[in-house]
Amino acid sequence: MRSVRADYAGFPEYAGQYRLESVLGSGGMGVVHLATSESGLKLAVKIVHPQHAVDPEFRARFRQEVAAARRVSGAFTAPVVDADPDAERPWMATLFIDSPTLSERVRERVLEPKELTRLAAGLAEALRDIHRAGVVHRDLKPSNVLMAPDGVRVIDFGISRPADSDLRTETGKLIGTPPFMAPEQFQRPREVGTAADVFALGAVLVYAATGRGPFDSDSHYLVAYQVVHSEPDLTGLPERLAPLVAQCLAKDPAERPSADALIVALRAVAYPTDLDTQAFIPQPRQPVPDEEPTHRRERIATPARSAPAGSAPGRSAPGRRRRTRVAVAAVVGLLLAGGAAGGHLWSAPGDKPPKRAAAPAVPAPQRVLPWSVPLGAYSAACSWQASALYCTGPESAAMRLSPGDGSTVWSVPAAAPGSRPAADGAPLHGGGLVLAVAPGSGGELLRALDPATGAERWKRTLPSGALALSTGGHVLITAADGTVTALDPATGTPRWTKKIGRVGSVWWSGREESGEPAALYVSTPDENGRATQLSAVDPASGAPRWQIRSAGLLRPVGTADGGMYLLDSDVRTRTEAVVRVDLATHAVRRVRLASPLYEAQATVGPDGVVYAFGATGALAAIGTAKEEWRLETGASRASRPVFADGKVYLSASDGRLLAVDASAGKLLGQTKPRIGSGKDTFAASLPAPVVGDGRVYASAPDGSLFGVAAGDPAGW
Repeated sequence: MRSVRADYAGFPEYAGQYRLESVLGSGGMGVVHLATSESGLKLAVKIVHPQHAVDPEFRARFRQEVAAARRVSGAFTAPVVDADPDAERPWMATLFIDSPTLSERVRERVLEPKELTRLAAGLAEALRDIHRAGVVHRDLKPSNVLMAPDGVRVIDFGISRPADSDLRTETGKLIGTPPFMAPEQFQRPREVGTAADVFALGAVLVYAATGRGPFDSDSHYLVAYQVVHSEPDLTGLPERLAPLVAQCLAKDPAERPSADALIVALRAVAYPTDLDTQAFIPQPRQPVPDEEPTHRRERIATPARSAPAGSAPGRSAPGRRRRTRVAVAAVVGLLLAGGAAGGHLWSAPGDKPPKRAAAPAVPAPQRVLPWSVPLGAYSAACSWQASALYCTGPESAAMRLSPGDGSTVWSVPAAAPGSRPAADGAPLHGGGLVLAVAPGSGGELLRALDPATGAERWKRTLPSGALALSTGGHVLITAADGTVTALDPATGTPRWTKKIGRVGSVWWSGREESGEPAALYVSTPDENGRATQLSAVDPASGAPRWQIRSAGLLRPVGTADGGMYLLDSDVRTRTEAVVRVDLATHAVRRVRLASPLYEAQATVGPDGVVYAFGATGALAAIGTAKEEWRLETGASRASRPVFADGKVYLSASDGRLLAVDASAGKLLGQTKPRIGSGKDTFAASLPAPVVGDGRVYASAPDGSLFGVAAGDPAGW
């Protein structure tokens, strides 16, 4: 706490025998003052607000706080020196600790991994002492953690509750601070126990490492929904600590470790030994020995402990959570805890593999080996064309990579090296050329490249805010004011320029559907957001083909099965319905979602089913008549979904690639996280994965691009 001089009219000059000197802070219960005893001891004195002092229920709560604080006074809390809960203005004096709160510390900079581990250990020890005293804190948060030089201190037991309390005054009230409350605090407030403090500890550690909570949102209502229904966002946590934090944030209180178990677990994290590594950590991916050193293929070595395929680090797959308690042997085994049912049998090093029944002799399919290559500090955006993989990167305007191993065929340097490529900035393809848009010295630069060699055929500087599209063999440049210019794909010279939209219009290219040729589609919302004008434009001439108006603020998804598909979202980015416009009759059909999705991104399958992902981690399939299924993916942020061969793929913000069964809505598998350790690995939007020739290609925040077998998500 840091003293702040302030004059508060009406505040008493004394609390008991202690003279109040300055204000340290103010909260919902009262004001905390700095005071000095006659012996010179510095104290923090909390004095209840006048309006609360006359409330019998509040007095009972304050009396309970004093009792709880007395019970837990120790090395990890601020000891209670004196108190008078029955005074006209109830007060309590604790020893003053002249240290910043964790909130103040994080505002300056987030904690380094070693600091974070020490904080975790200190909080675990504090909770152990608090829980041993029979107290549940119920409001552990960054502002209630003091970063003292000799260790952390947990303060403010204002809403704590002794385990044997019979106080019944809280019925119907939510007690706590939403970003750090456990699911049971929202659902079953009277059943809150020590496991809720462990959940809060996990949320505090995420905040300390990243500056945000694991369920971040500007809305407390959305935070509450995410706490109860979504998996936490652990992006940015140190790799060794993330699984343990994930266990602390388990939805089921029984799955969370106790404070004692956390202390043991953190000891192994802070002081790893060779025995720990061999016994509990899966062996690292090893390069295939016969590969050339210019790039590497990866093969997964046999890990030391069993784990079902397709599991996420530190969390269980939907419907398959199992109760686990953290003990010494489970500390780093959490790296593979939980998961969907799998068919792999894992064996410890040295064990002989089990014998299997001989299978009928059939031609062996060509094995698809996973590979990973570093491309730079940021995620790369990629596209697939004619059995070739093309990507952008921080150092390359465009590059062509070998689909089999990720080796570079050719690379064109960026005009402004180090610039972050946009998530939607994957190379385009038109007129037999590769079209790359990348930052240049004078703005965005469109370059047309030979797909075989990368040689530049032509280039063009784009106006500010312009978007490049390719459809039906035509290259189109859409300006922010609604002007569209068509370029000759062979030479880059303009063919026509027309004012088609206006500021606020959204453009997208449509492929040939049900006999209708490819088109440029324009979505222009009304200024009040209540209706949207939809248009189809001939890319060869700029002439309008048709135009309709439909209710709602409509955002394009794509075209498929003879229809145009859009999301009906409001100004708060809440999507409640999918709209289909028949390309032949222009009839409009609206299908409502079972519940809204926020900040939704979507794709459409060839049969007209829309797959939409929301910011809370839900992936939903919306058919022609209703929402067909919904899956909680455990990824609070992800890329736009991609549909291919009966599966839906998306990239999570921690670098995981997820595969979902498009018909059943079940998670088929996911890769390991690829977070990275750089200072700028966070991206506002994430590039979508690419599918081609039996592989899925995705980029990650650690700067890598990787390829895995599309047919075996469970083996990722």
